[in-house]
Amino acid sequence: MLTGNAYVLLILAPLLWGGNAVAGRMATEDWQPFTLTFLRWFFAMLVLTPFAMKPLQNDWPIIKNNAVLLFCLGAFGMAAFNLGMYLALNFTTAINVSIEQASMPAMIMLANFFLLSQRVRAFQIVGLLLTLSGVLVTTTAGDPGSFFRDGLNKGDAIMLLACVFYAAYTFGLRWRPKIHWMSFMWVIAVSALAISIPFAIWELSNAAFQMPSNQGLLVLAYVVIFPTIVSQLAWARGVELIGSNRAGVFINLVPIFGSIMAVIILRERFEWYHLAGLTLVLTGIGLSERSANKN
Repeated sequence: MLTGNAYVLLILAPLLWGGNAVAGRMATEDWQPFTLTFLRWFFAMLVLTPFAMKPLQNDWPIIKNNAVLLFCLGAFGMAAFNLGMYLALNFTTAINVSIEQASMPAMIMLANFFLLSQRVRAFQIVGLLLTLSGVLVTTTAGDPGSFFRDGLNKGDAIMLLACVFYAAYTFGLRWRPKIHWMSFMWVIAVSALAISIPFAIWELSNAAFQMPSNQGLLVLAYVVIFPTIVSQLAWARGVELIGSNRAGVFINLVPIFGSIMAVIILRERFEWYHLAGLTLVLTGIGLSERSANKN
């Protein structure tokens, strides 16, 4: 059965997450980014509520004791990241956004080193430098020197800031309380919804709402159902089957899937610097993880 095959599940989740960048780029034709984020978490919360009621009753004392932490996880990982990504896609390509997401493991490693004083091996440092070089090559269209002359374009800069927020979320998961995953998903969905409300209000107050096209409605349905809910189900079950250490490497498929879908669906051009950047990023992540597994 599908639910018993960890590898299928752990490939499915990054595939759907990669599709989120493509959907976000398509959404720019119909949705304002903050409104899309608000609607994503509003409808996700509605879908999750009937399934989360029983686990929430059991976990409520723990949730109350860890309310600030859980709220921050939802605010950083689900609200701030998606607000940033959907905004960035108005100014840069889905391929760039997909590859830039691969910078998050490097950010997490830096946080572990500076905040928790975790030991860093030589190969991890080499891997970090390769990953950052790959992101730099991608965001500067193969001309890293332009970063020092002109800086990053608006979209890539916003996306890298969004990656910082998601890296902070991932870093904070080490203190996640032991509650049912459905309770966790519901709480962070509500937190993300709460954070996105003022942004959506501000956005709608500055531009009149227009009814989206059928494509826009399909994009909204996709981001609510697949990257938000189905992917989390698949990932949680996959991790349950083979463990978090072995499952972690599958995250590296996100930039690959995202780039491929951007080329196929959006007809974006896959330039030589995208290949160079992706190669550097994946090589760097591979070196870092191989070295970390020896600790």
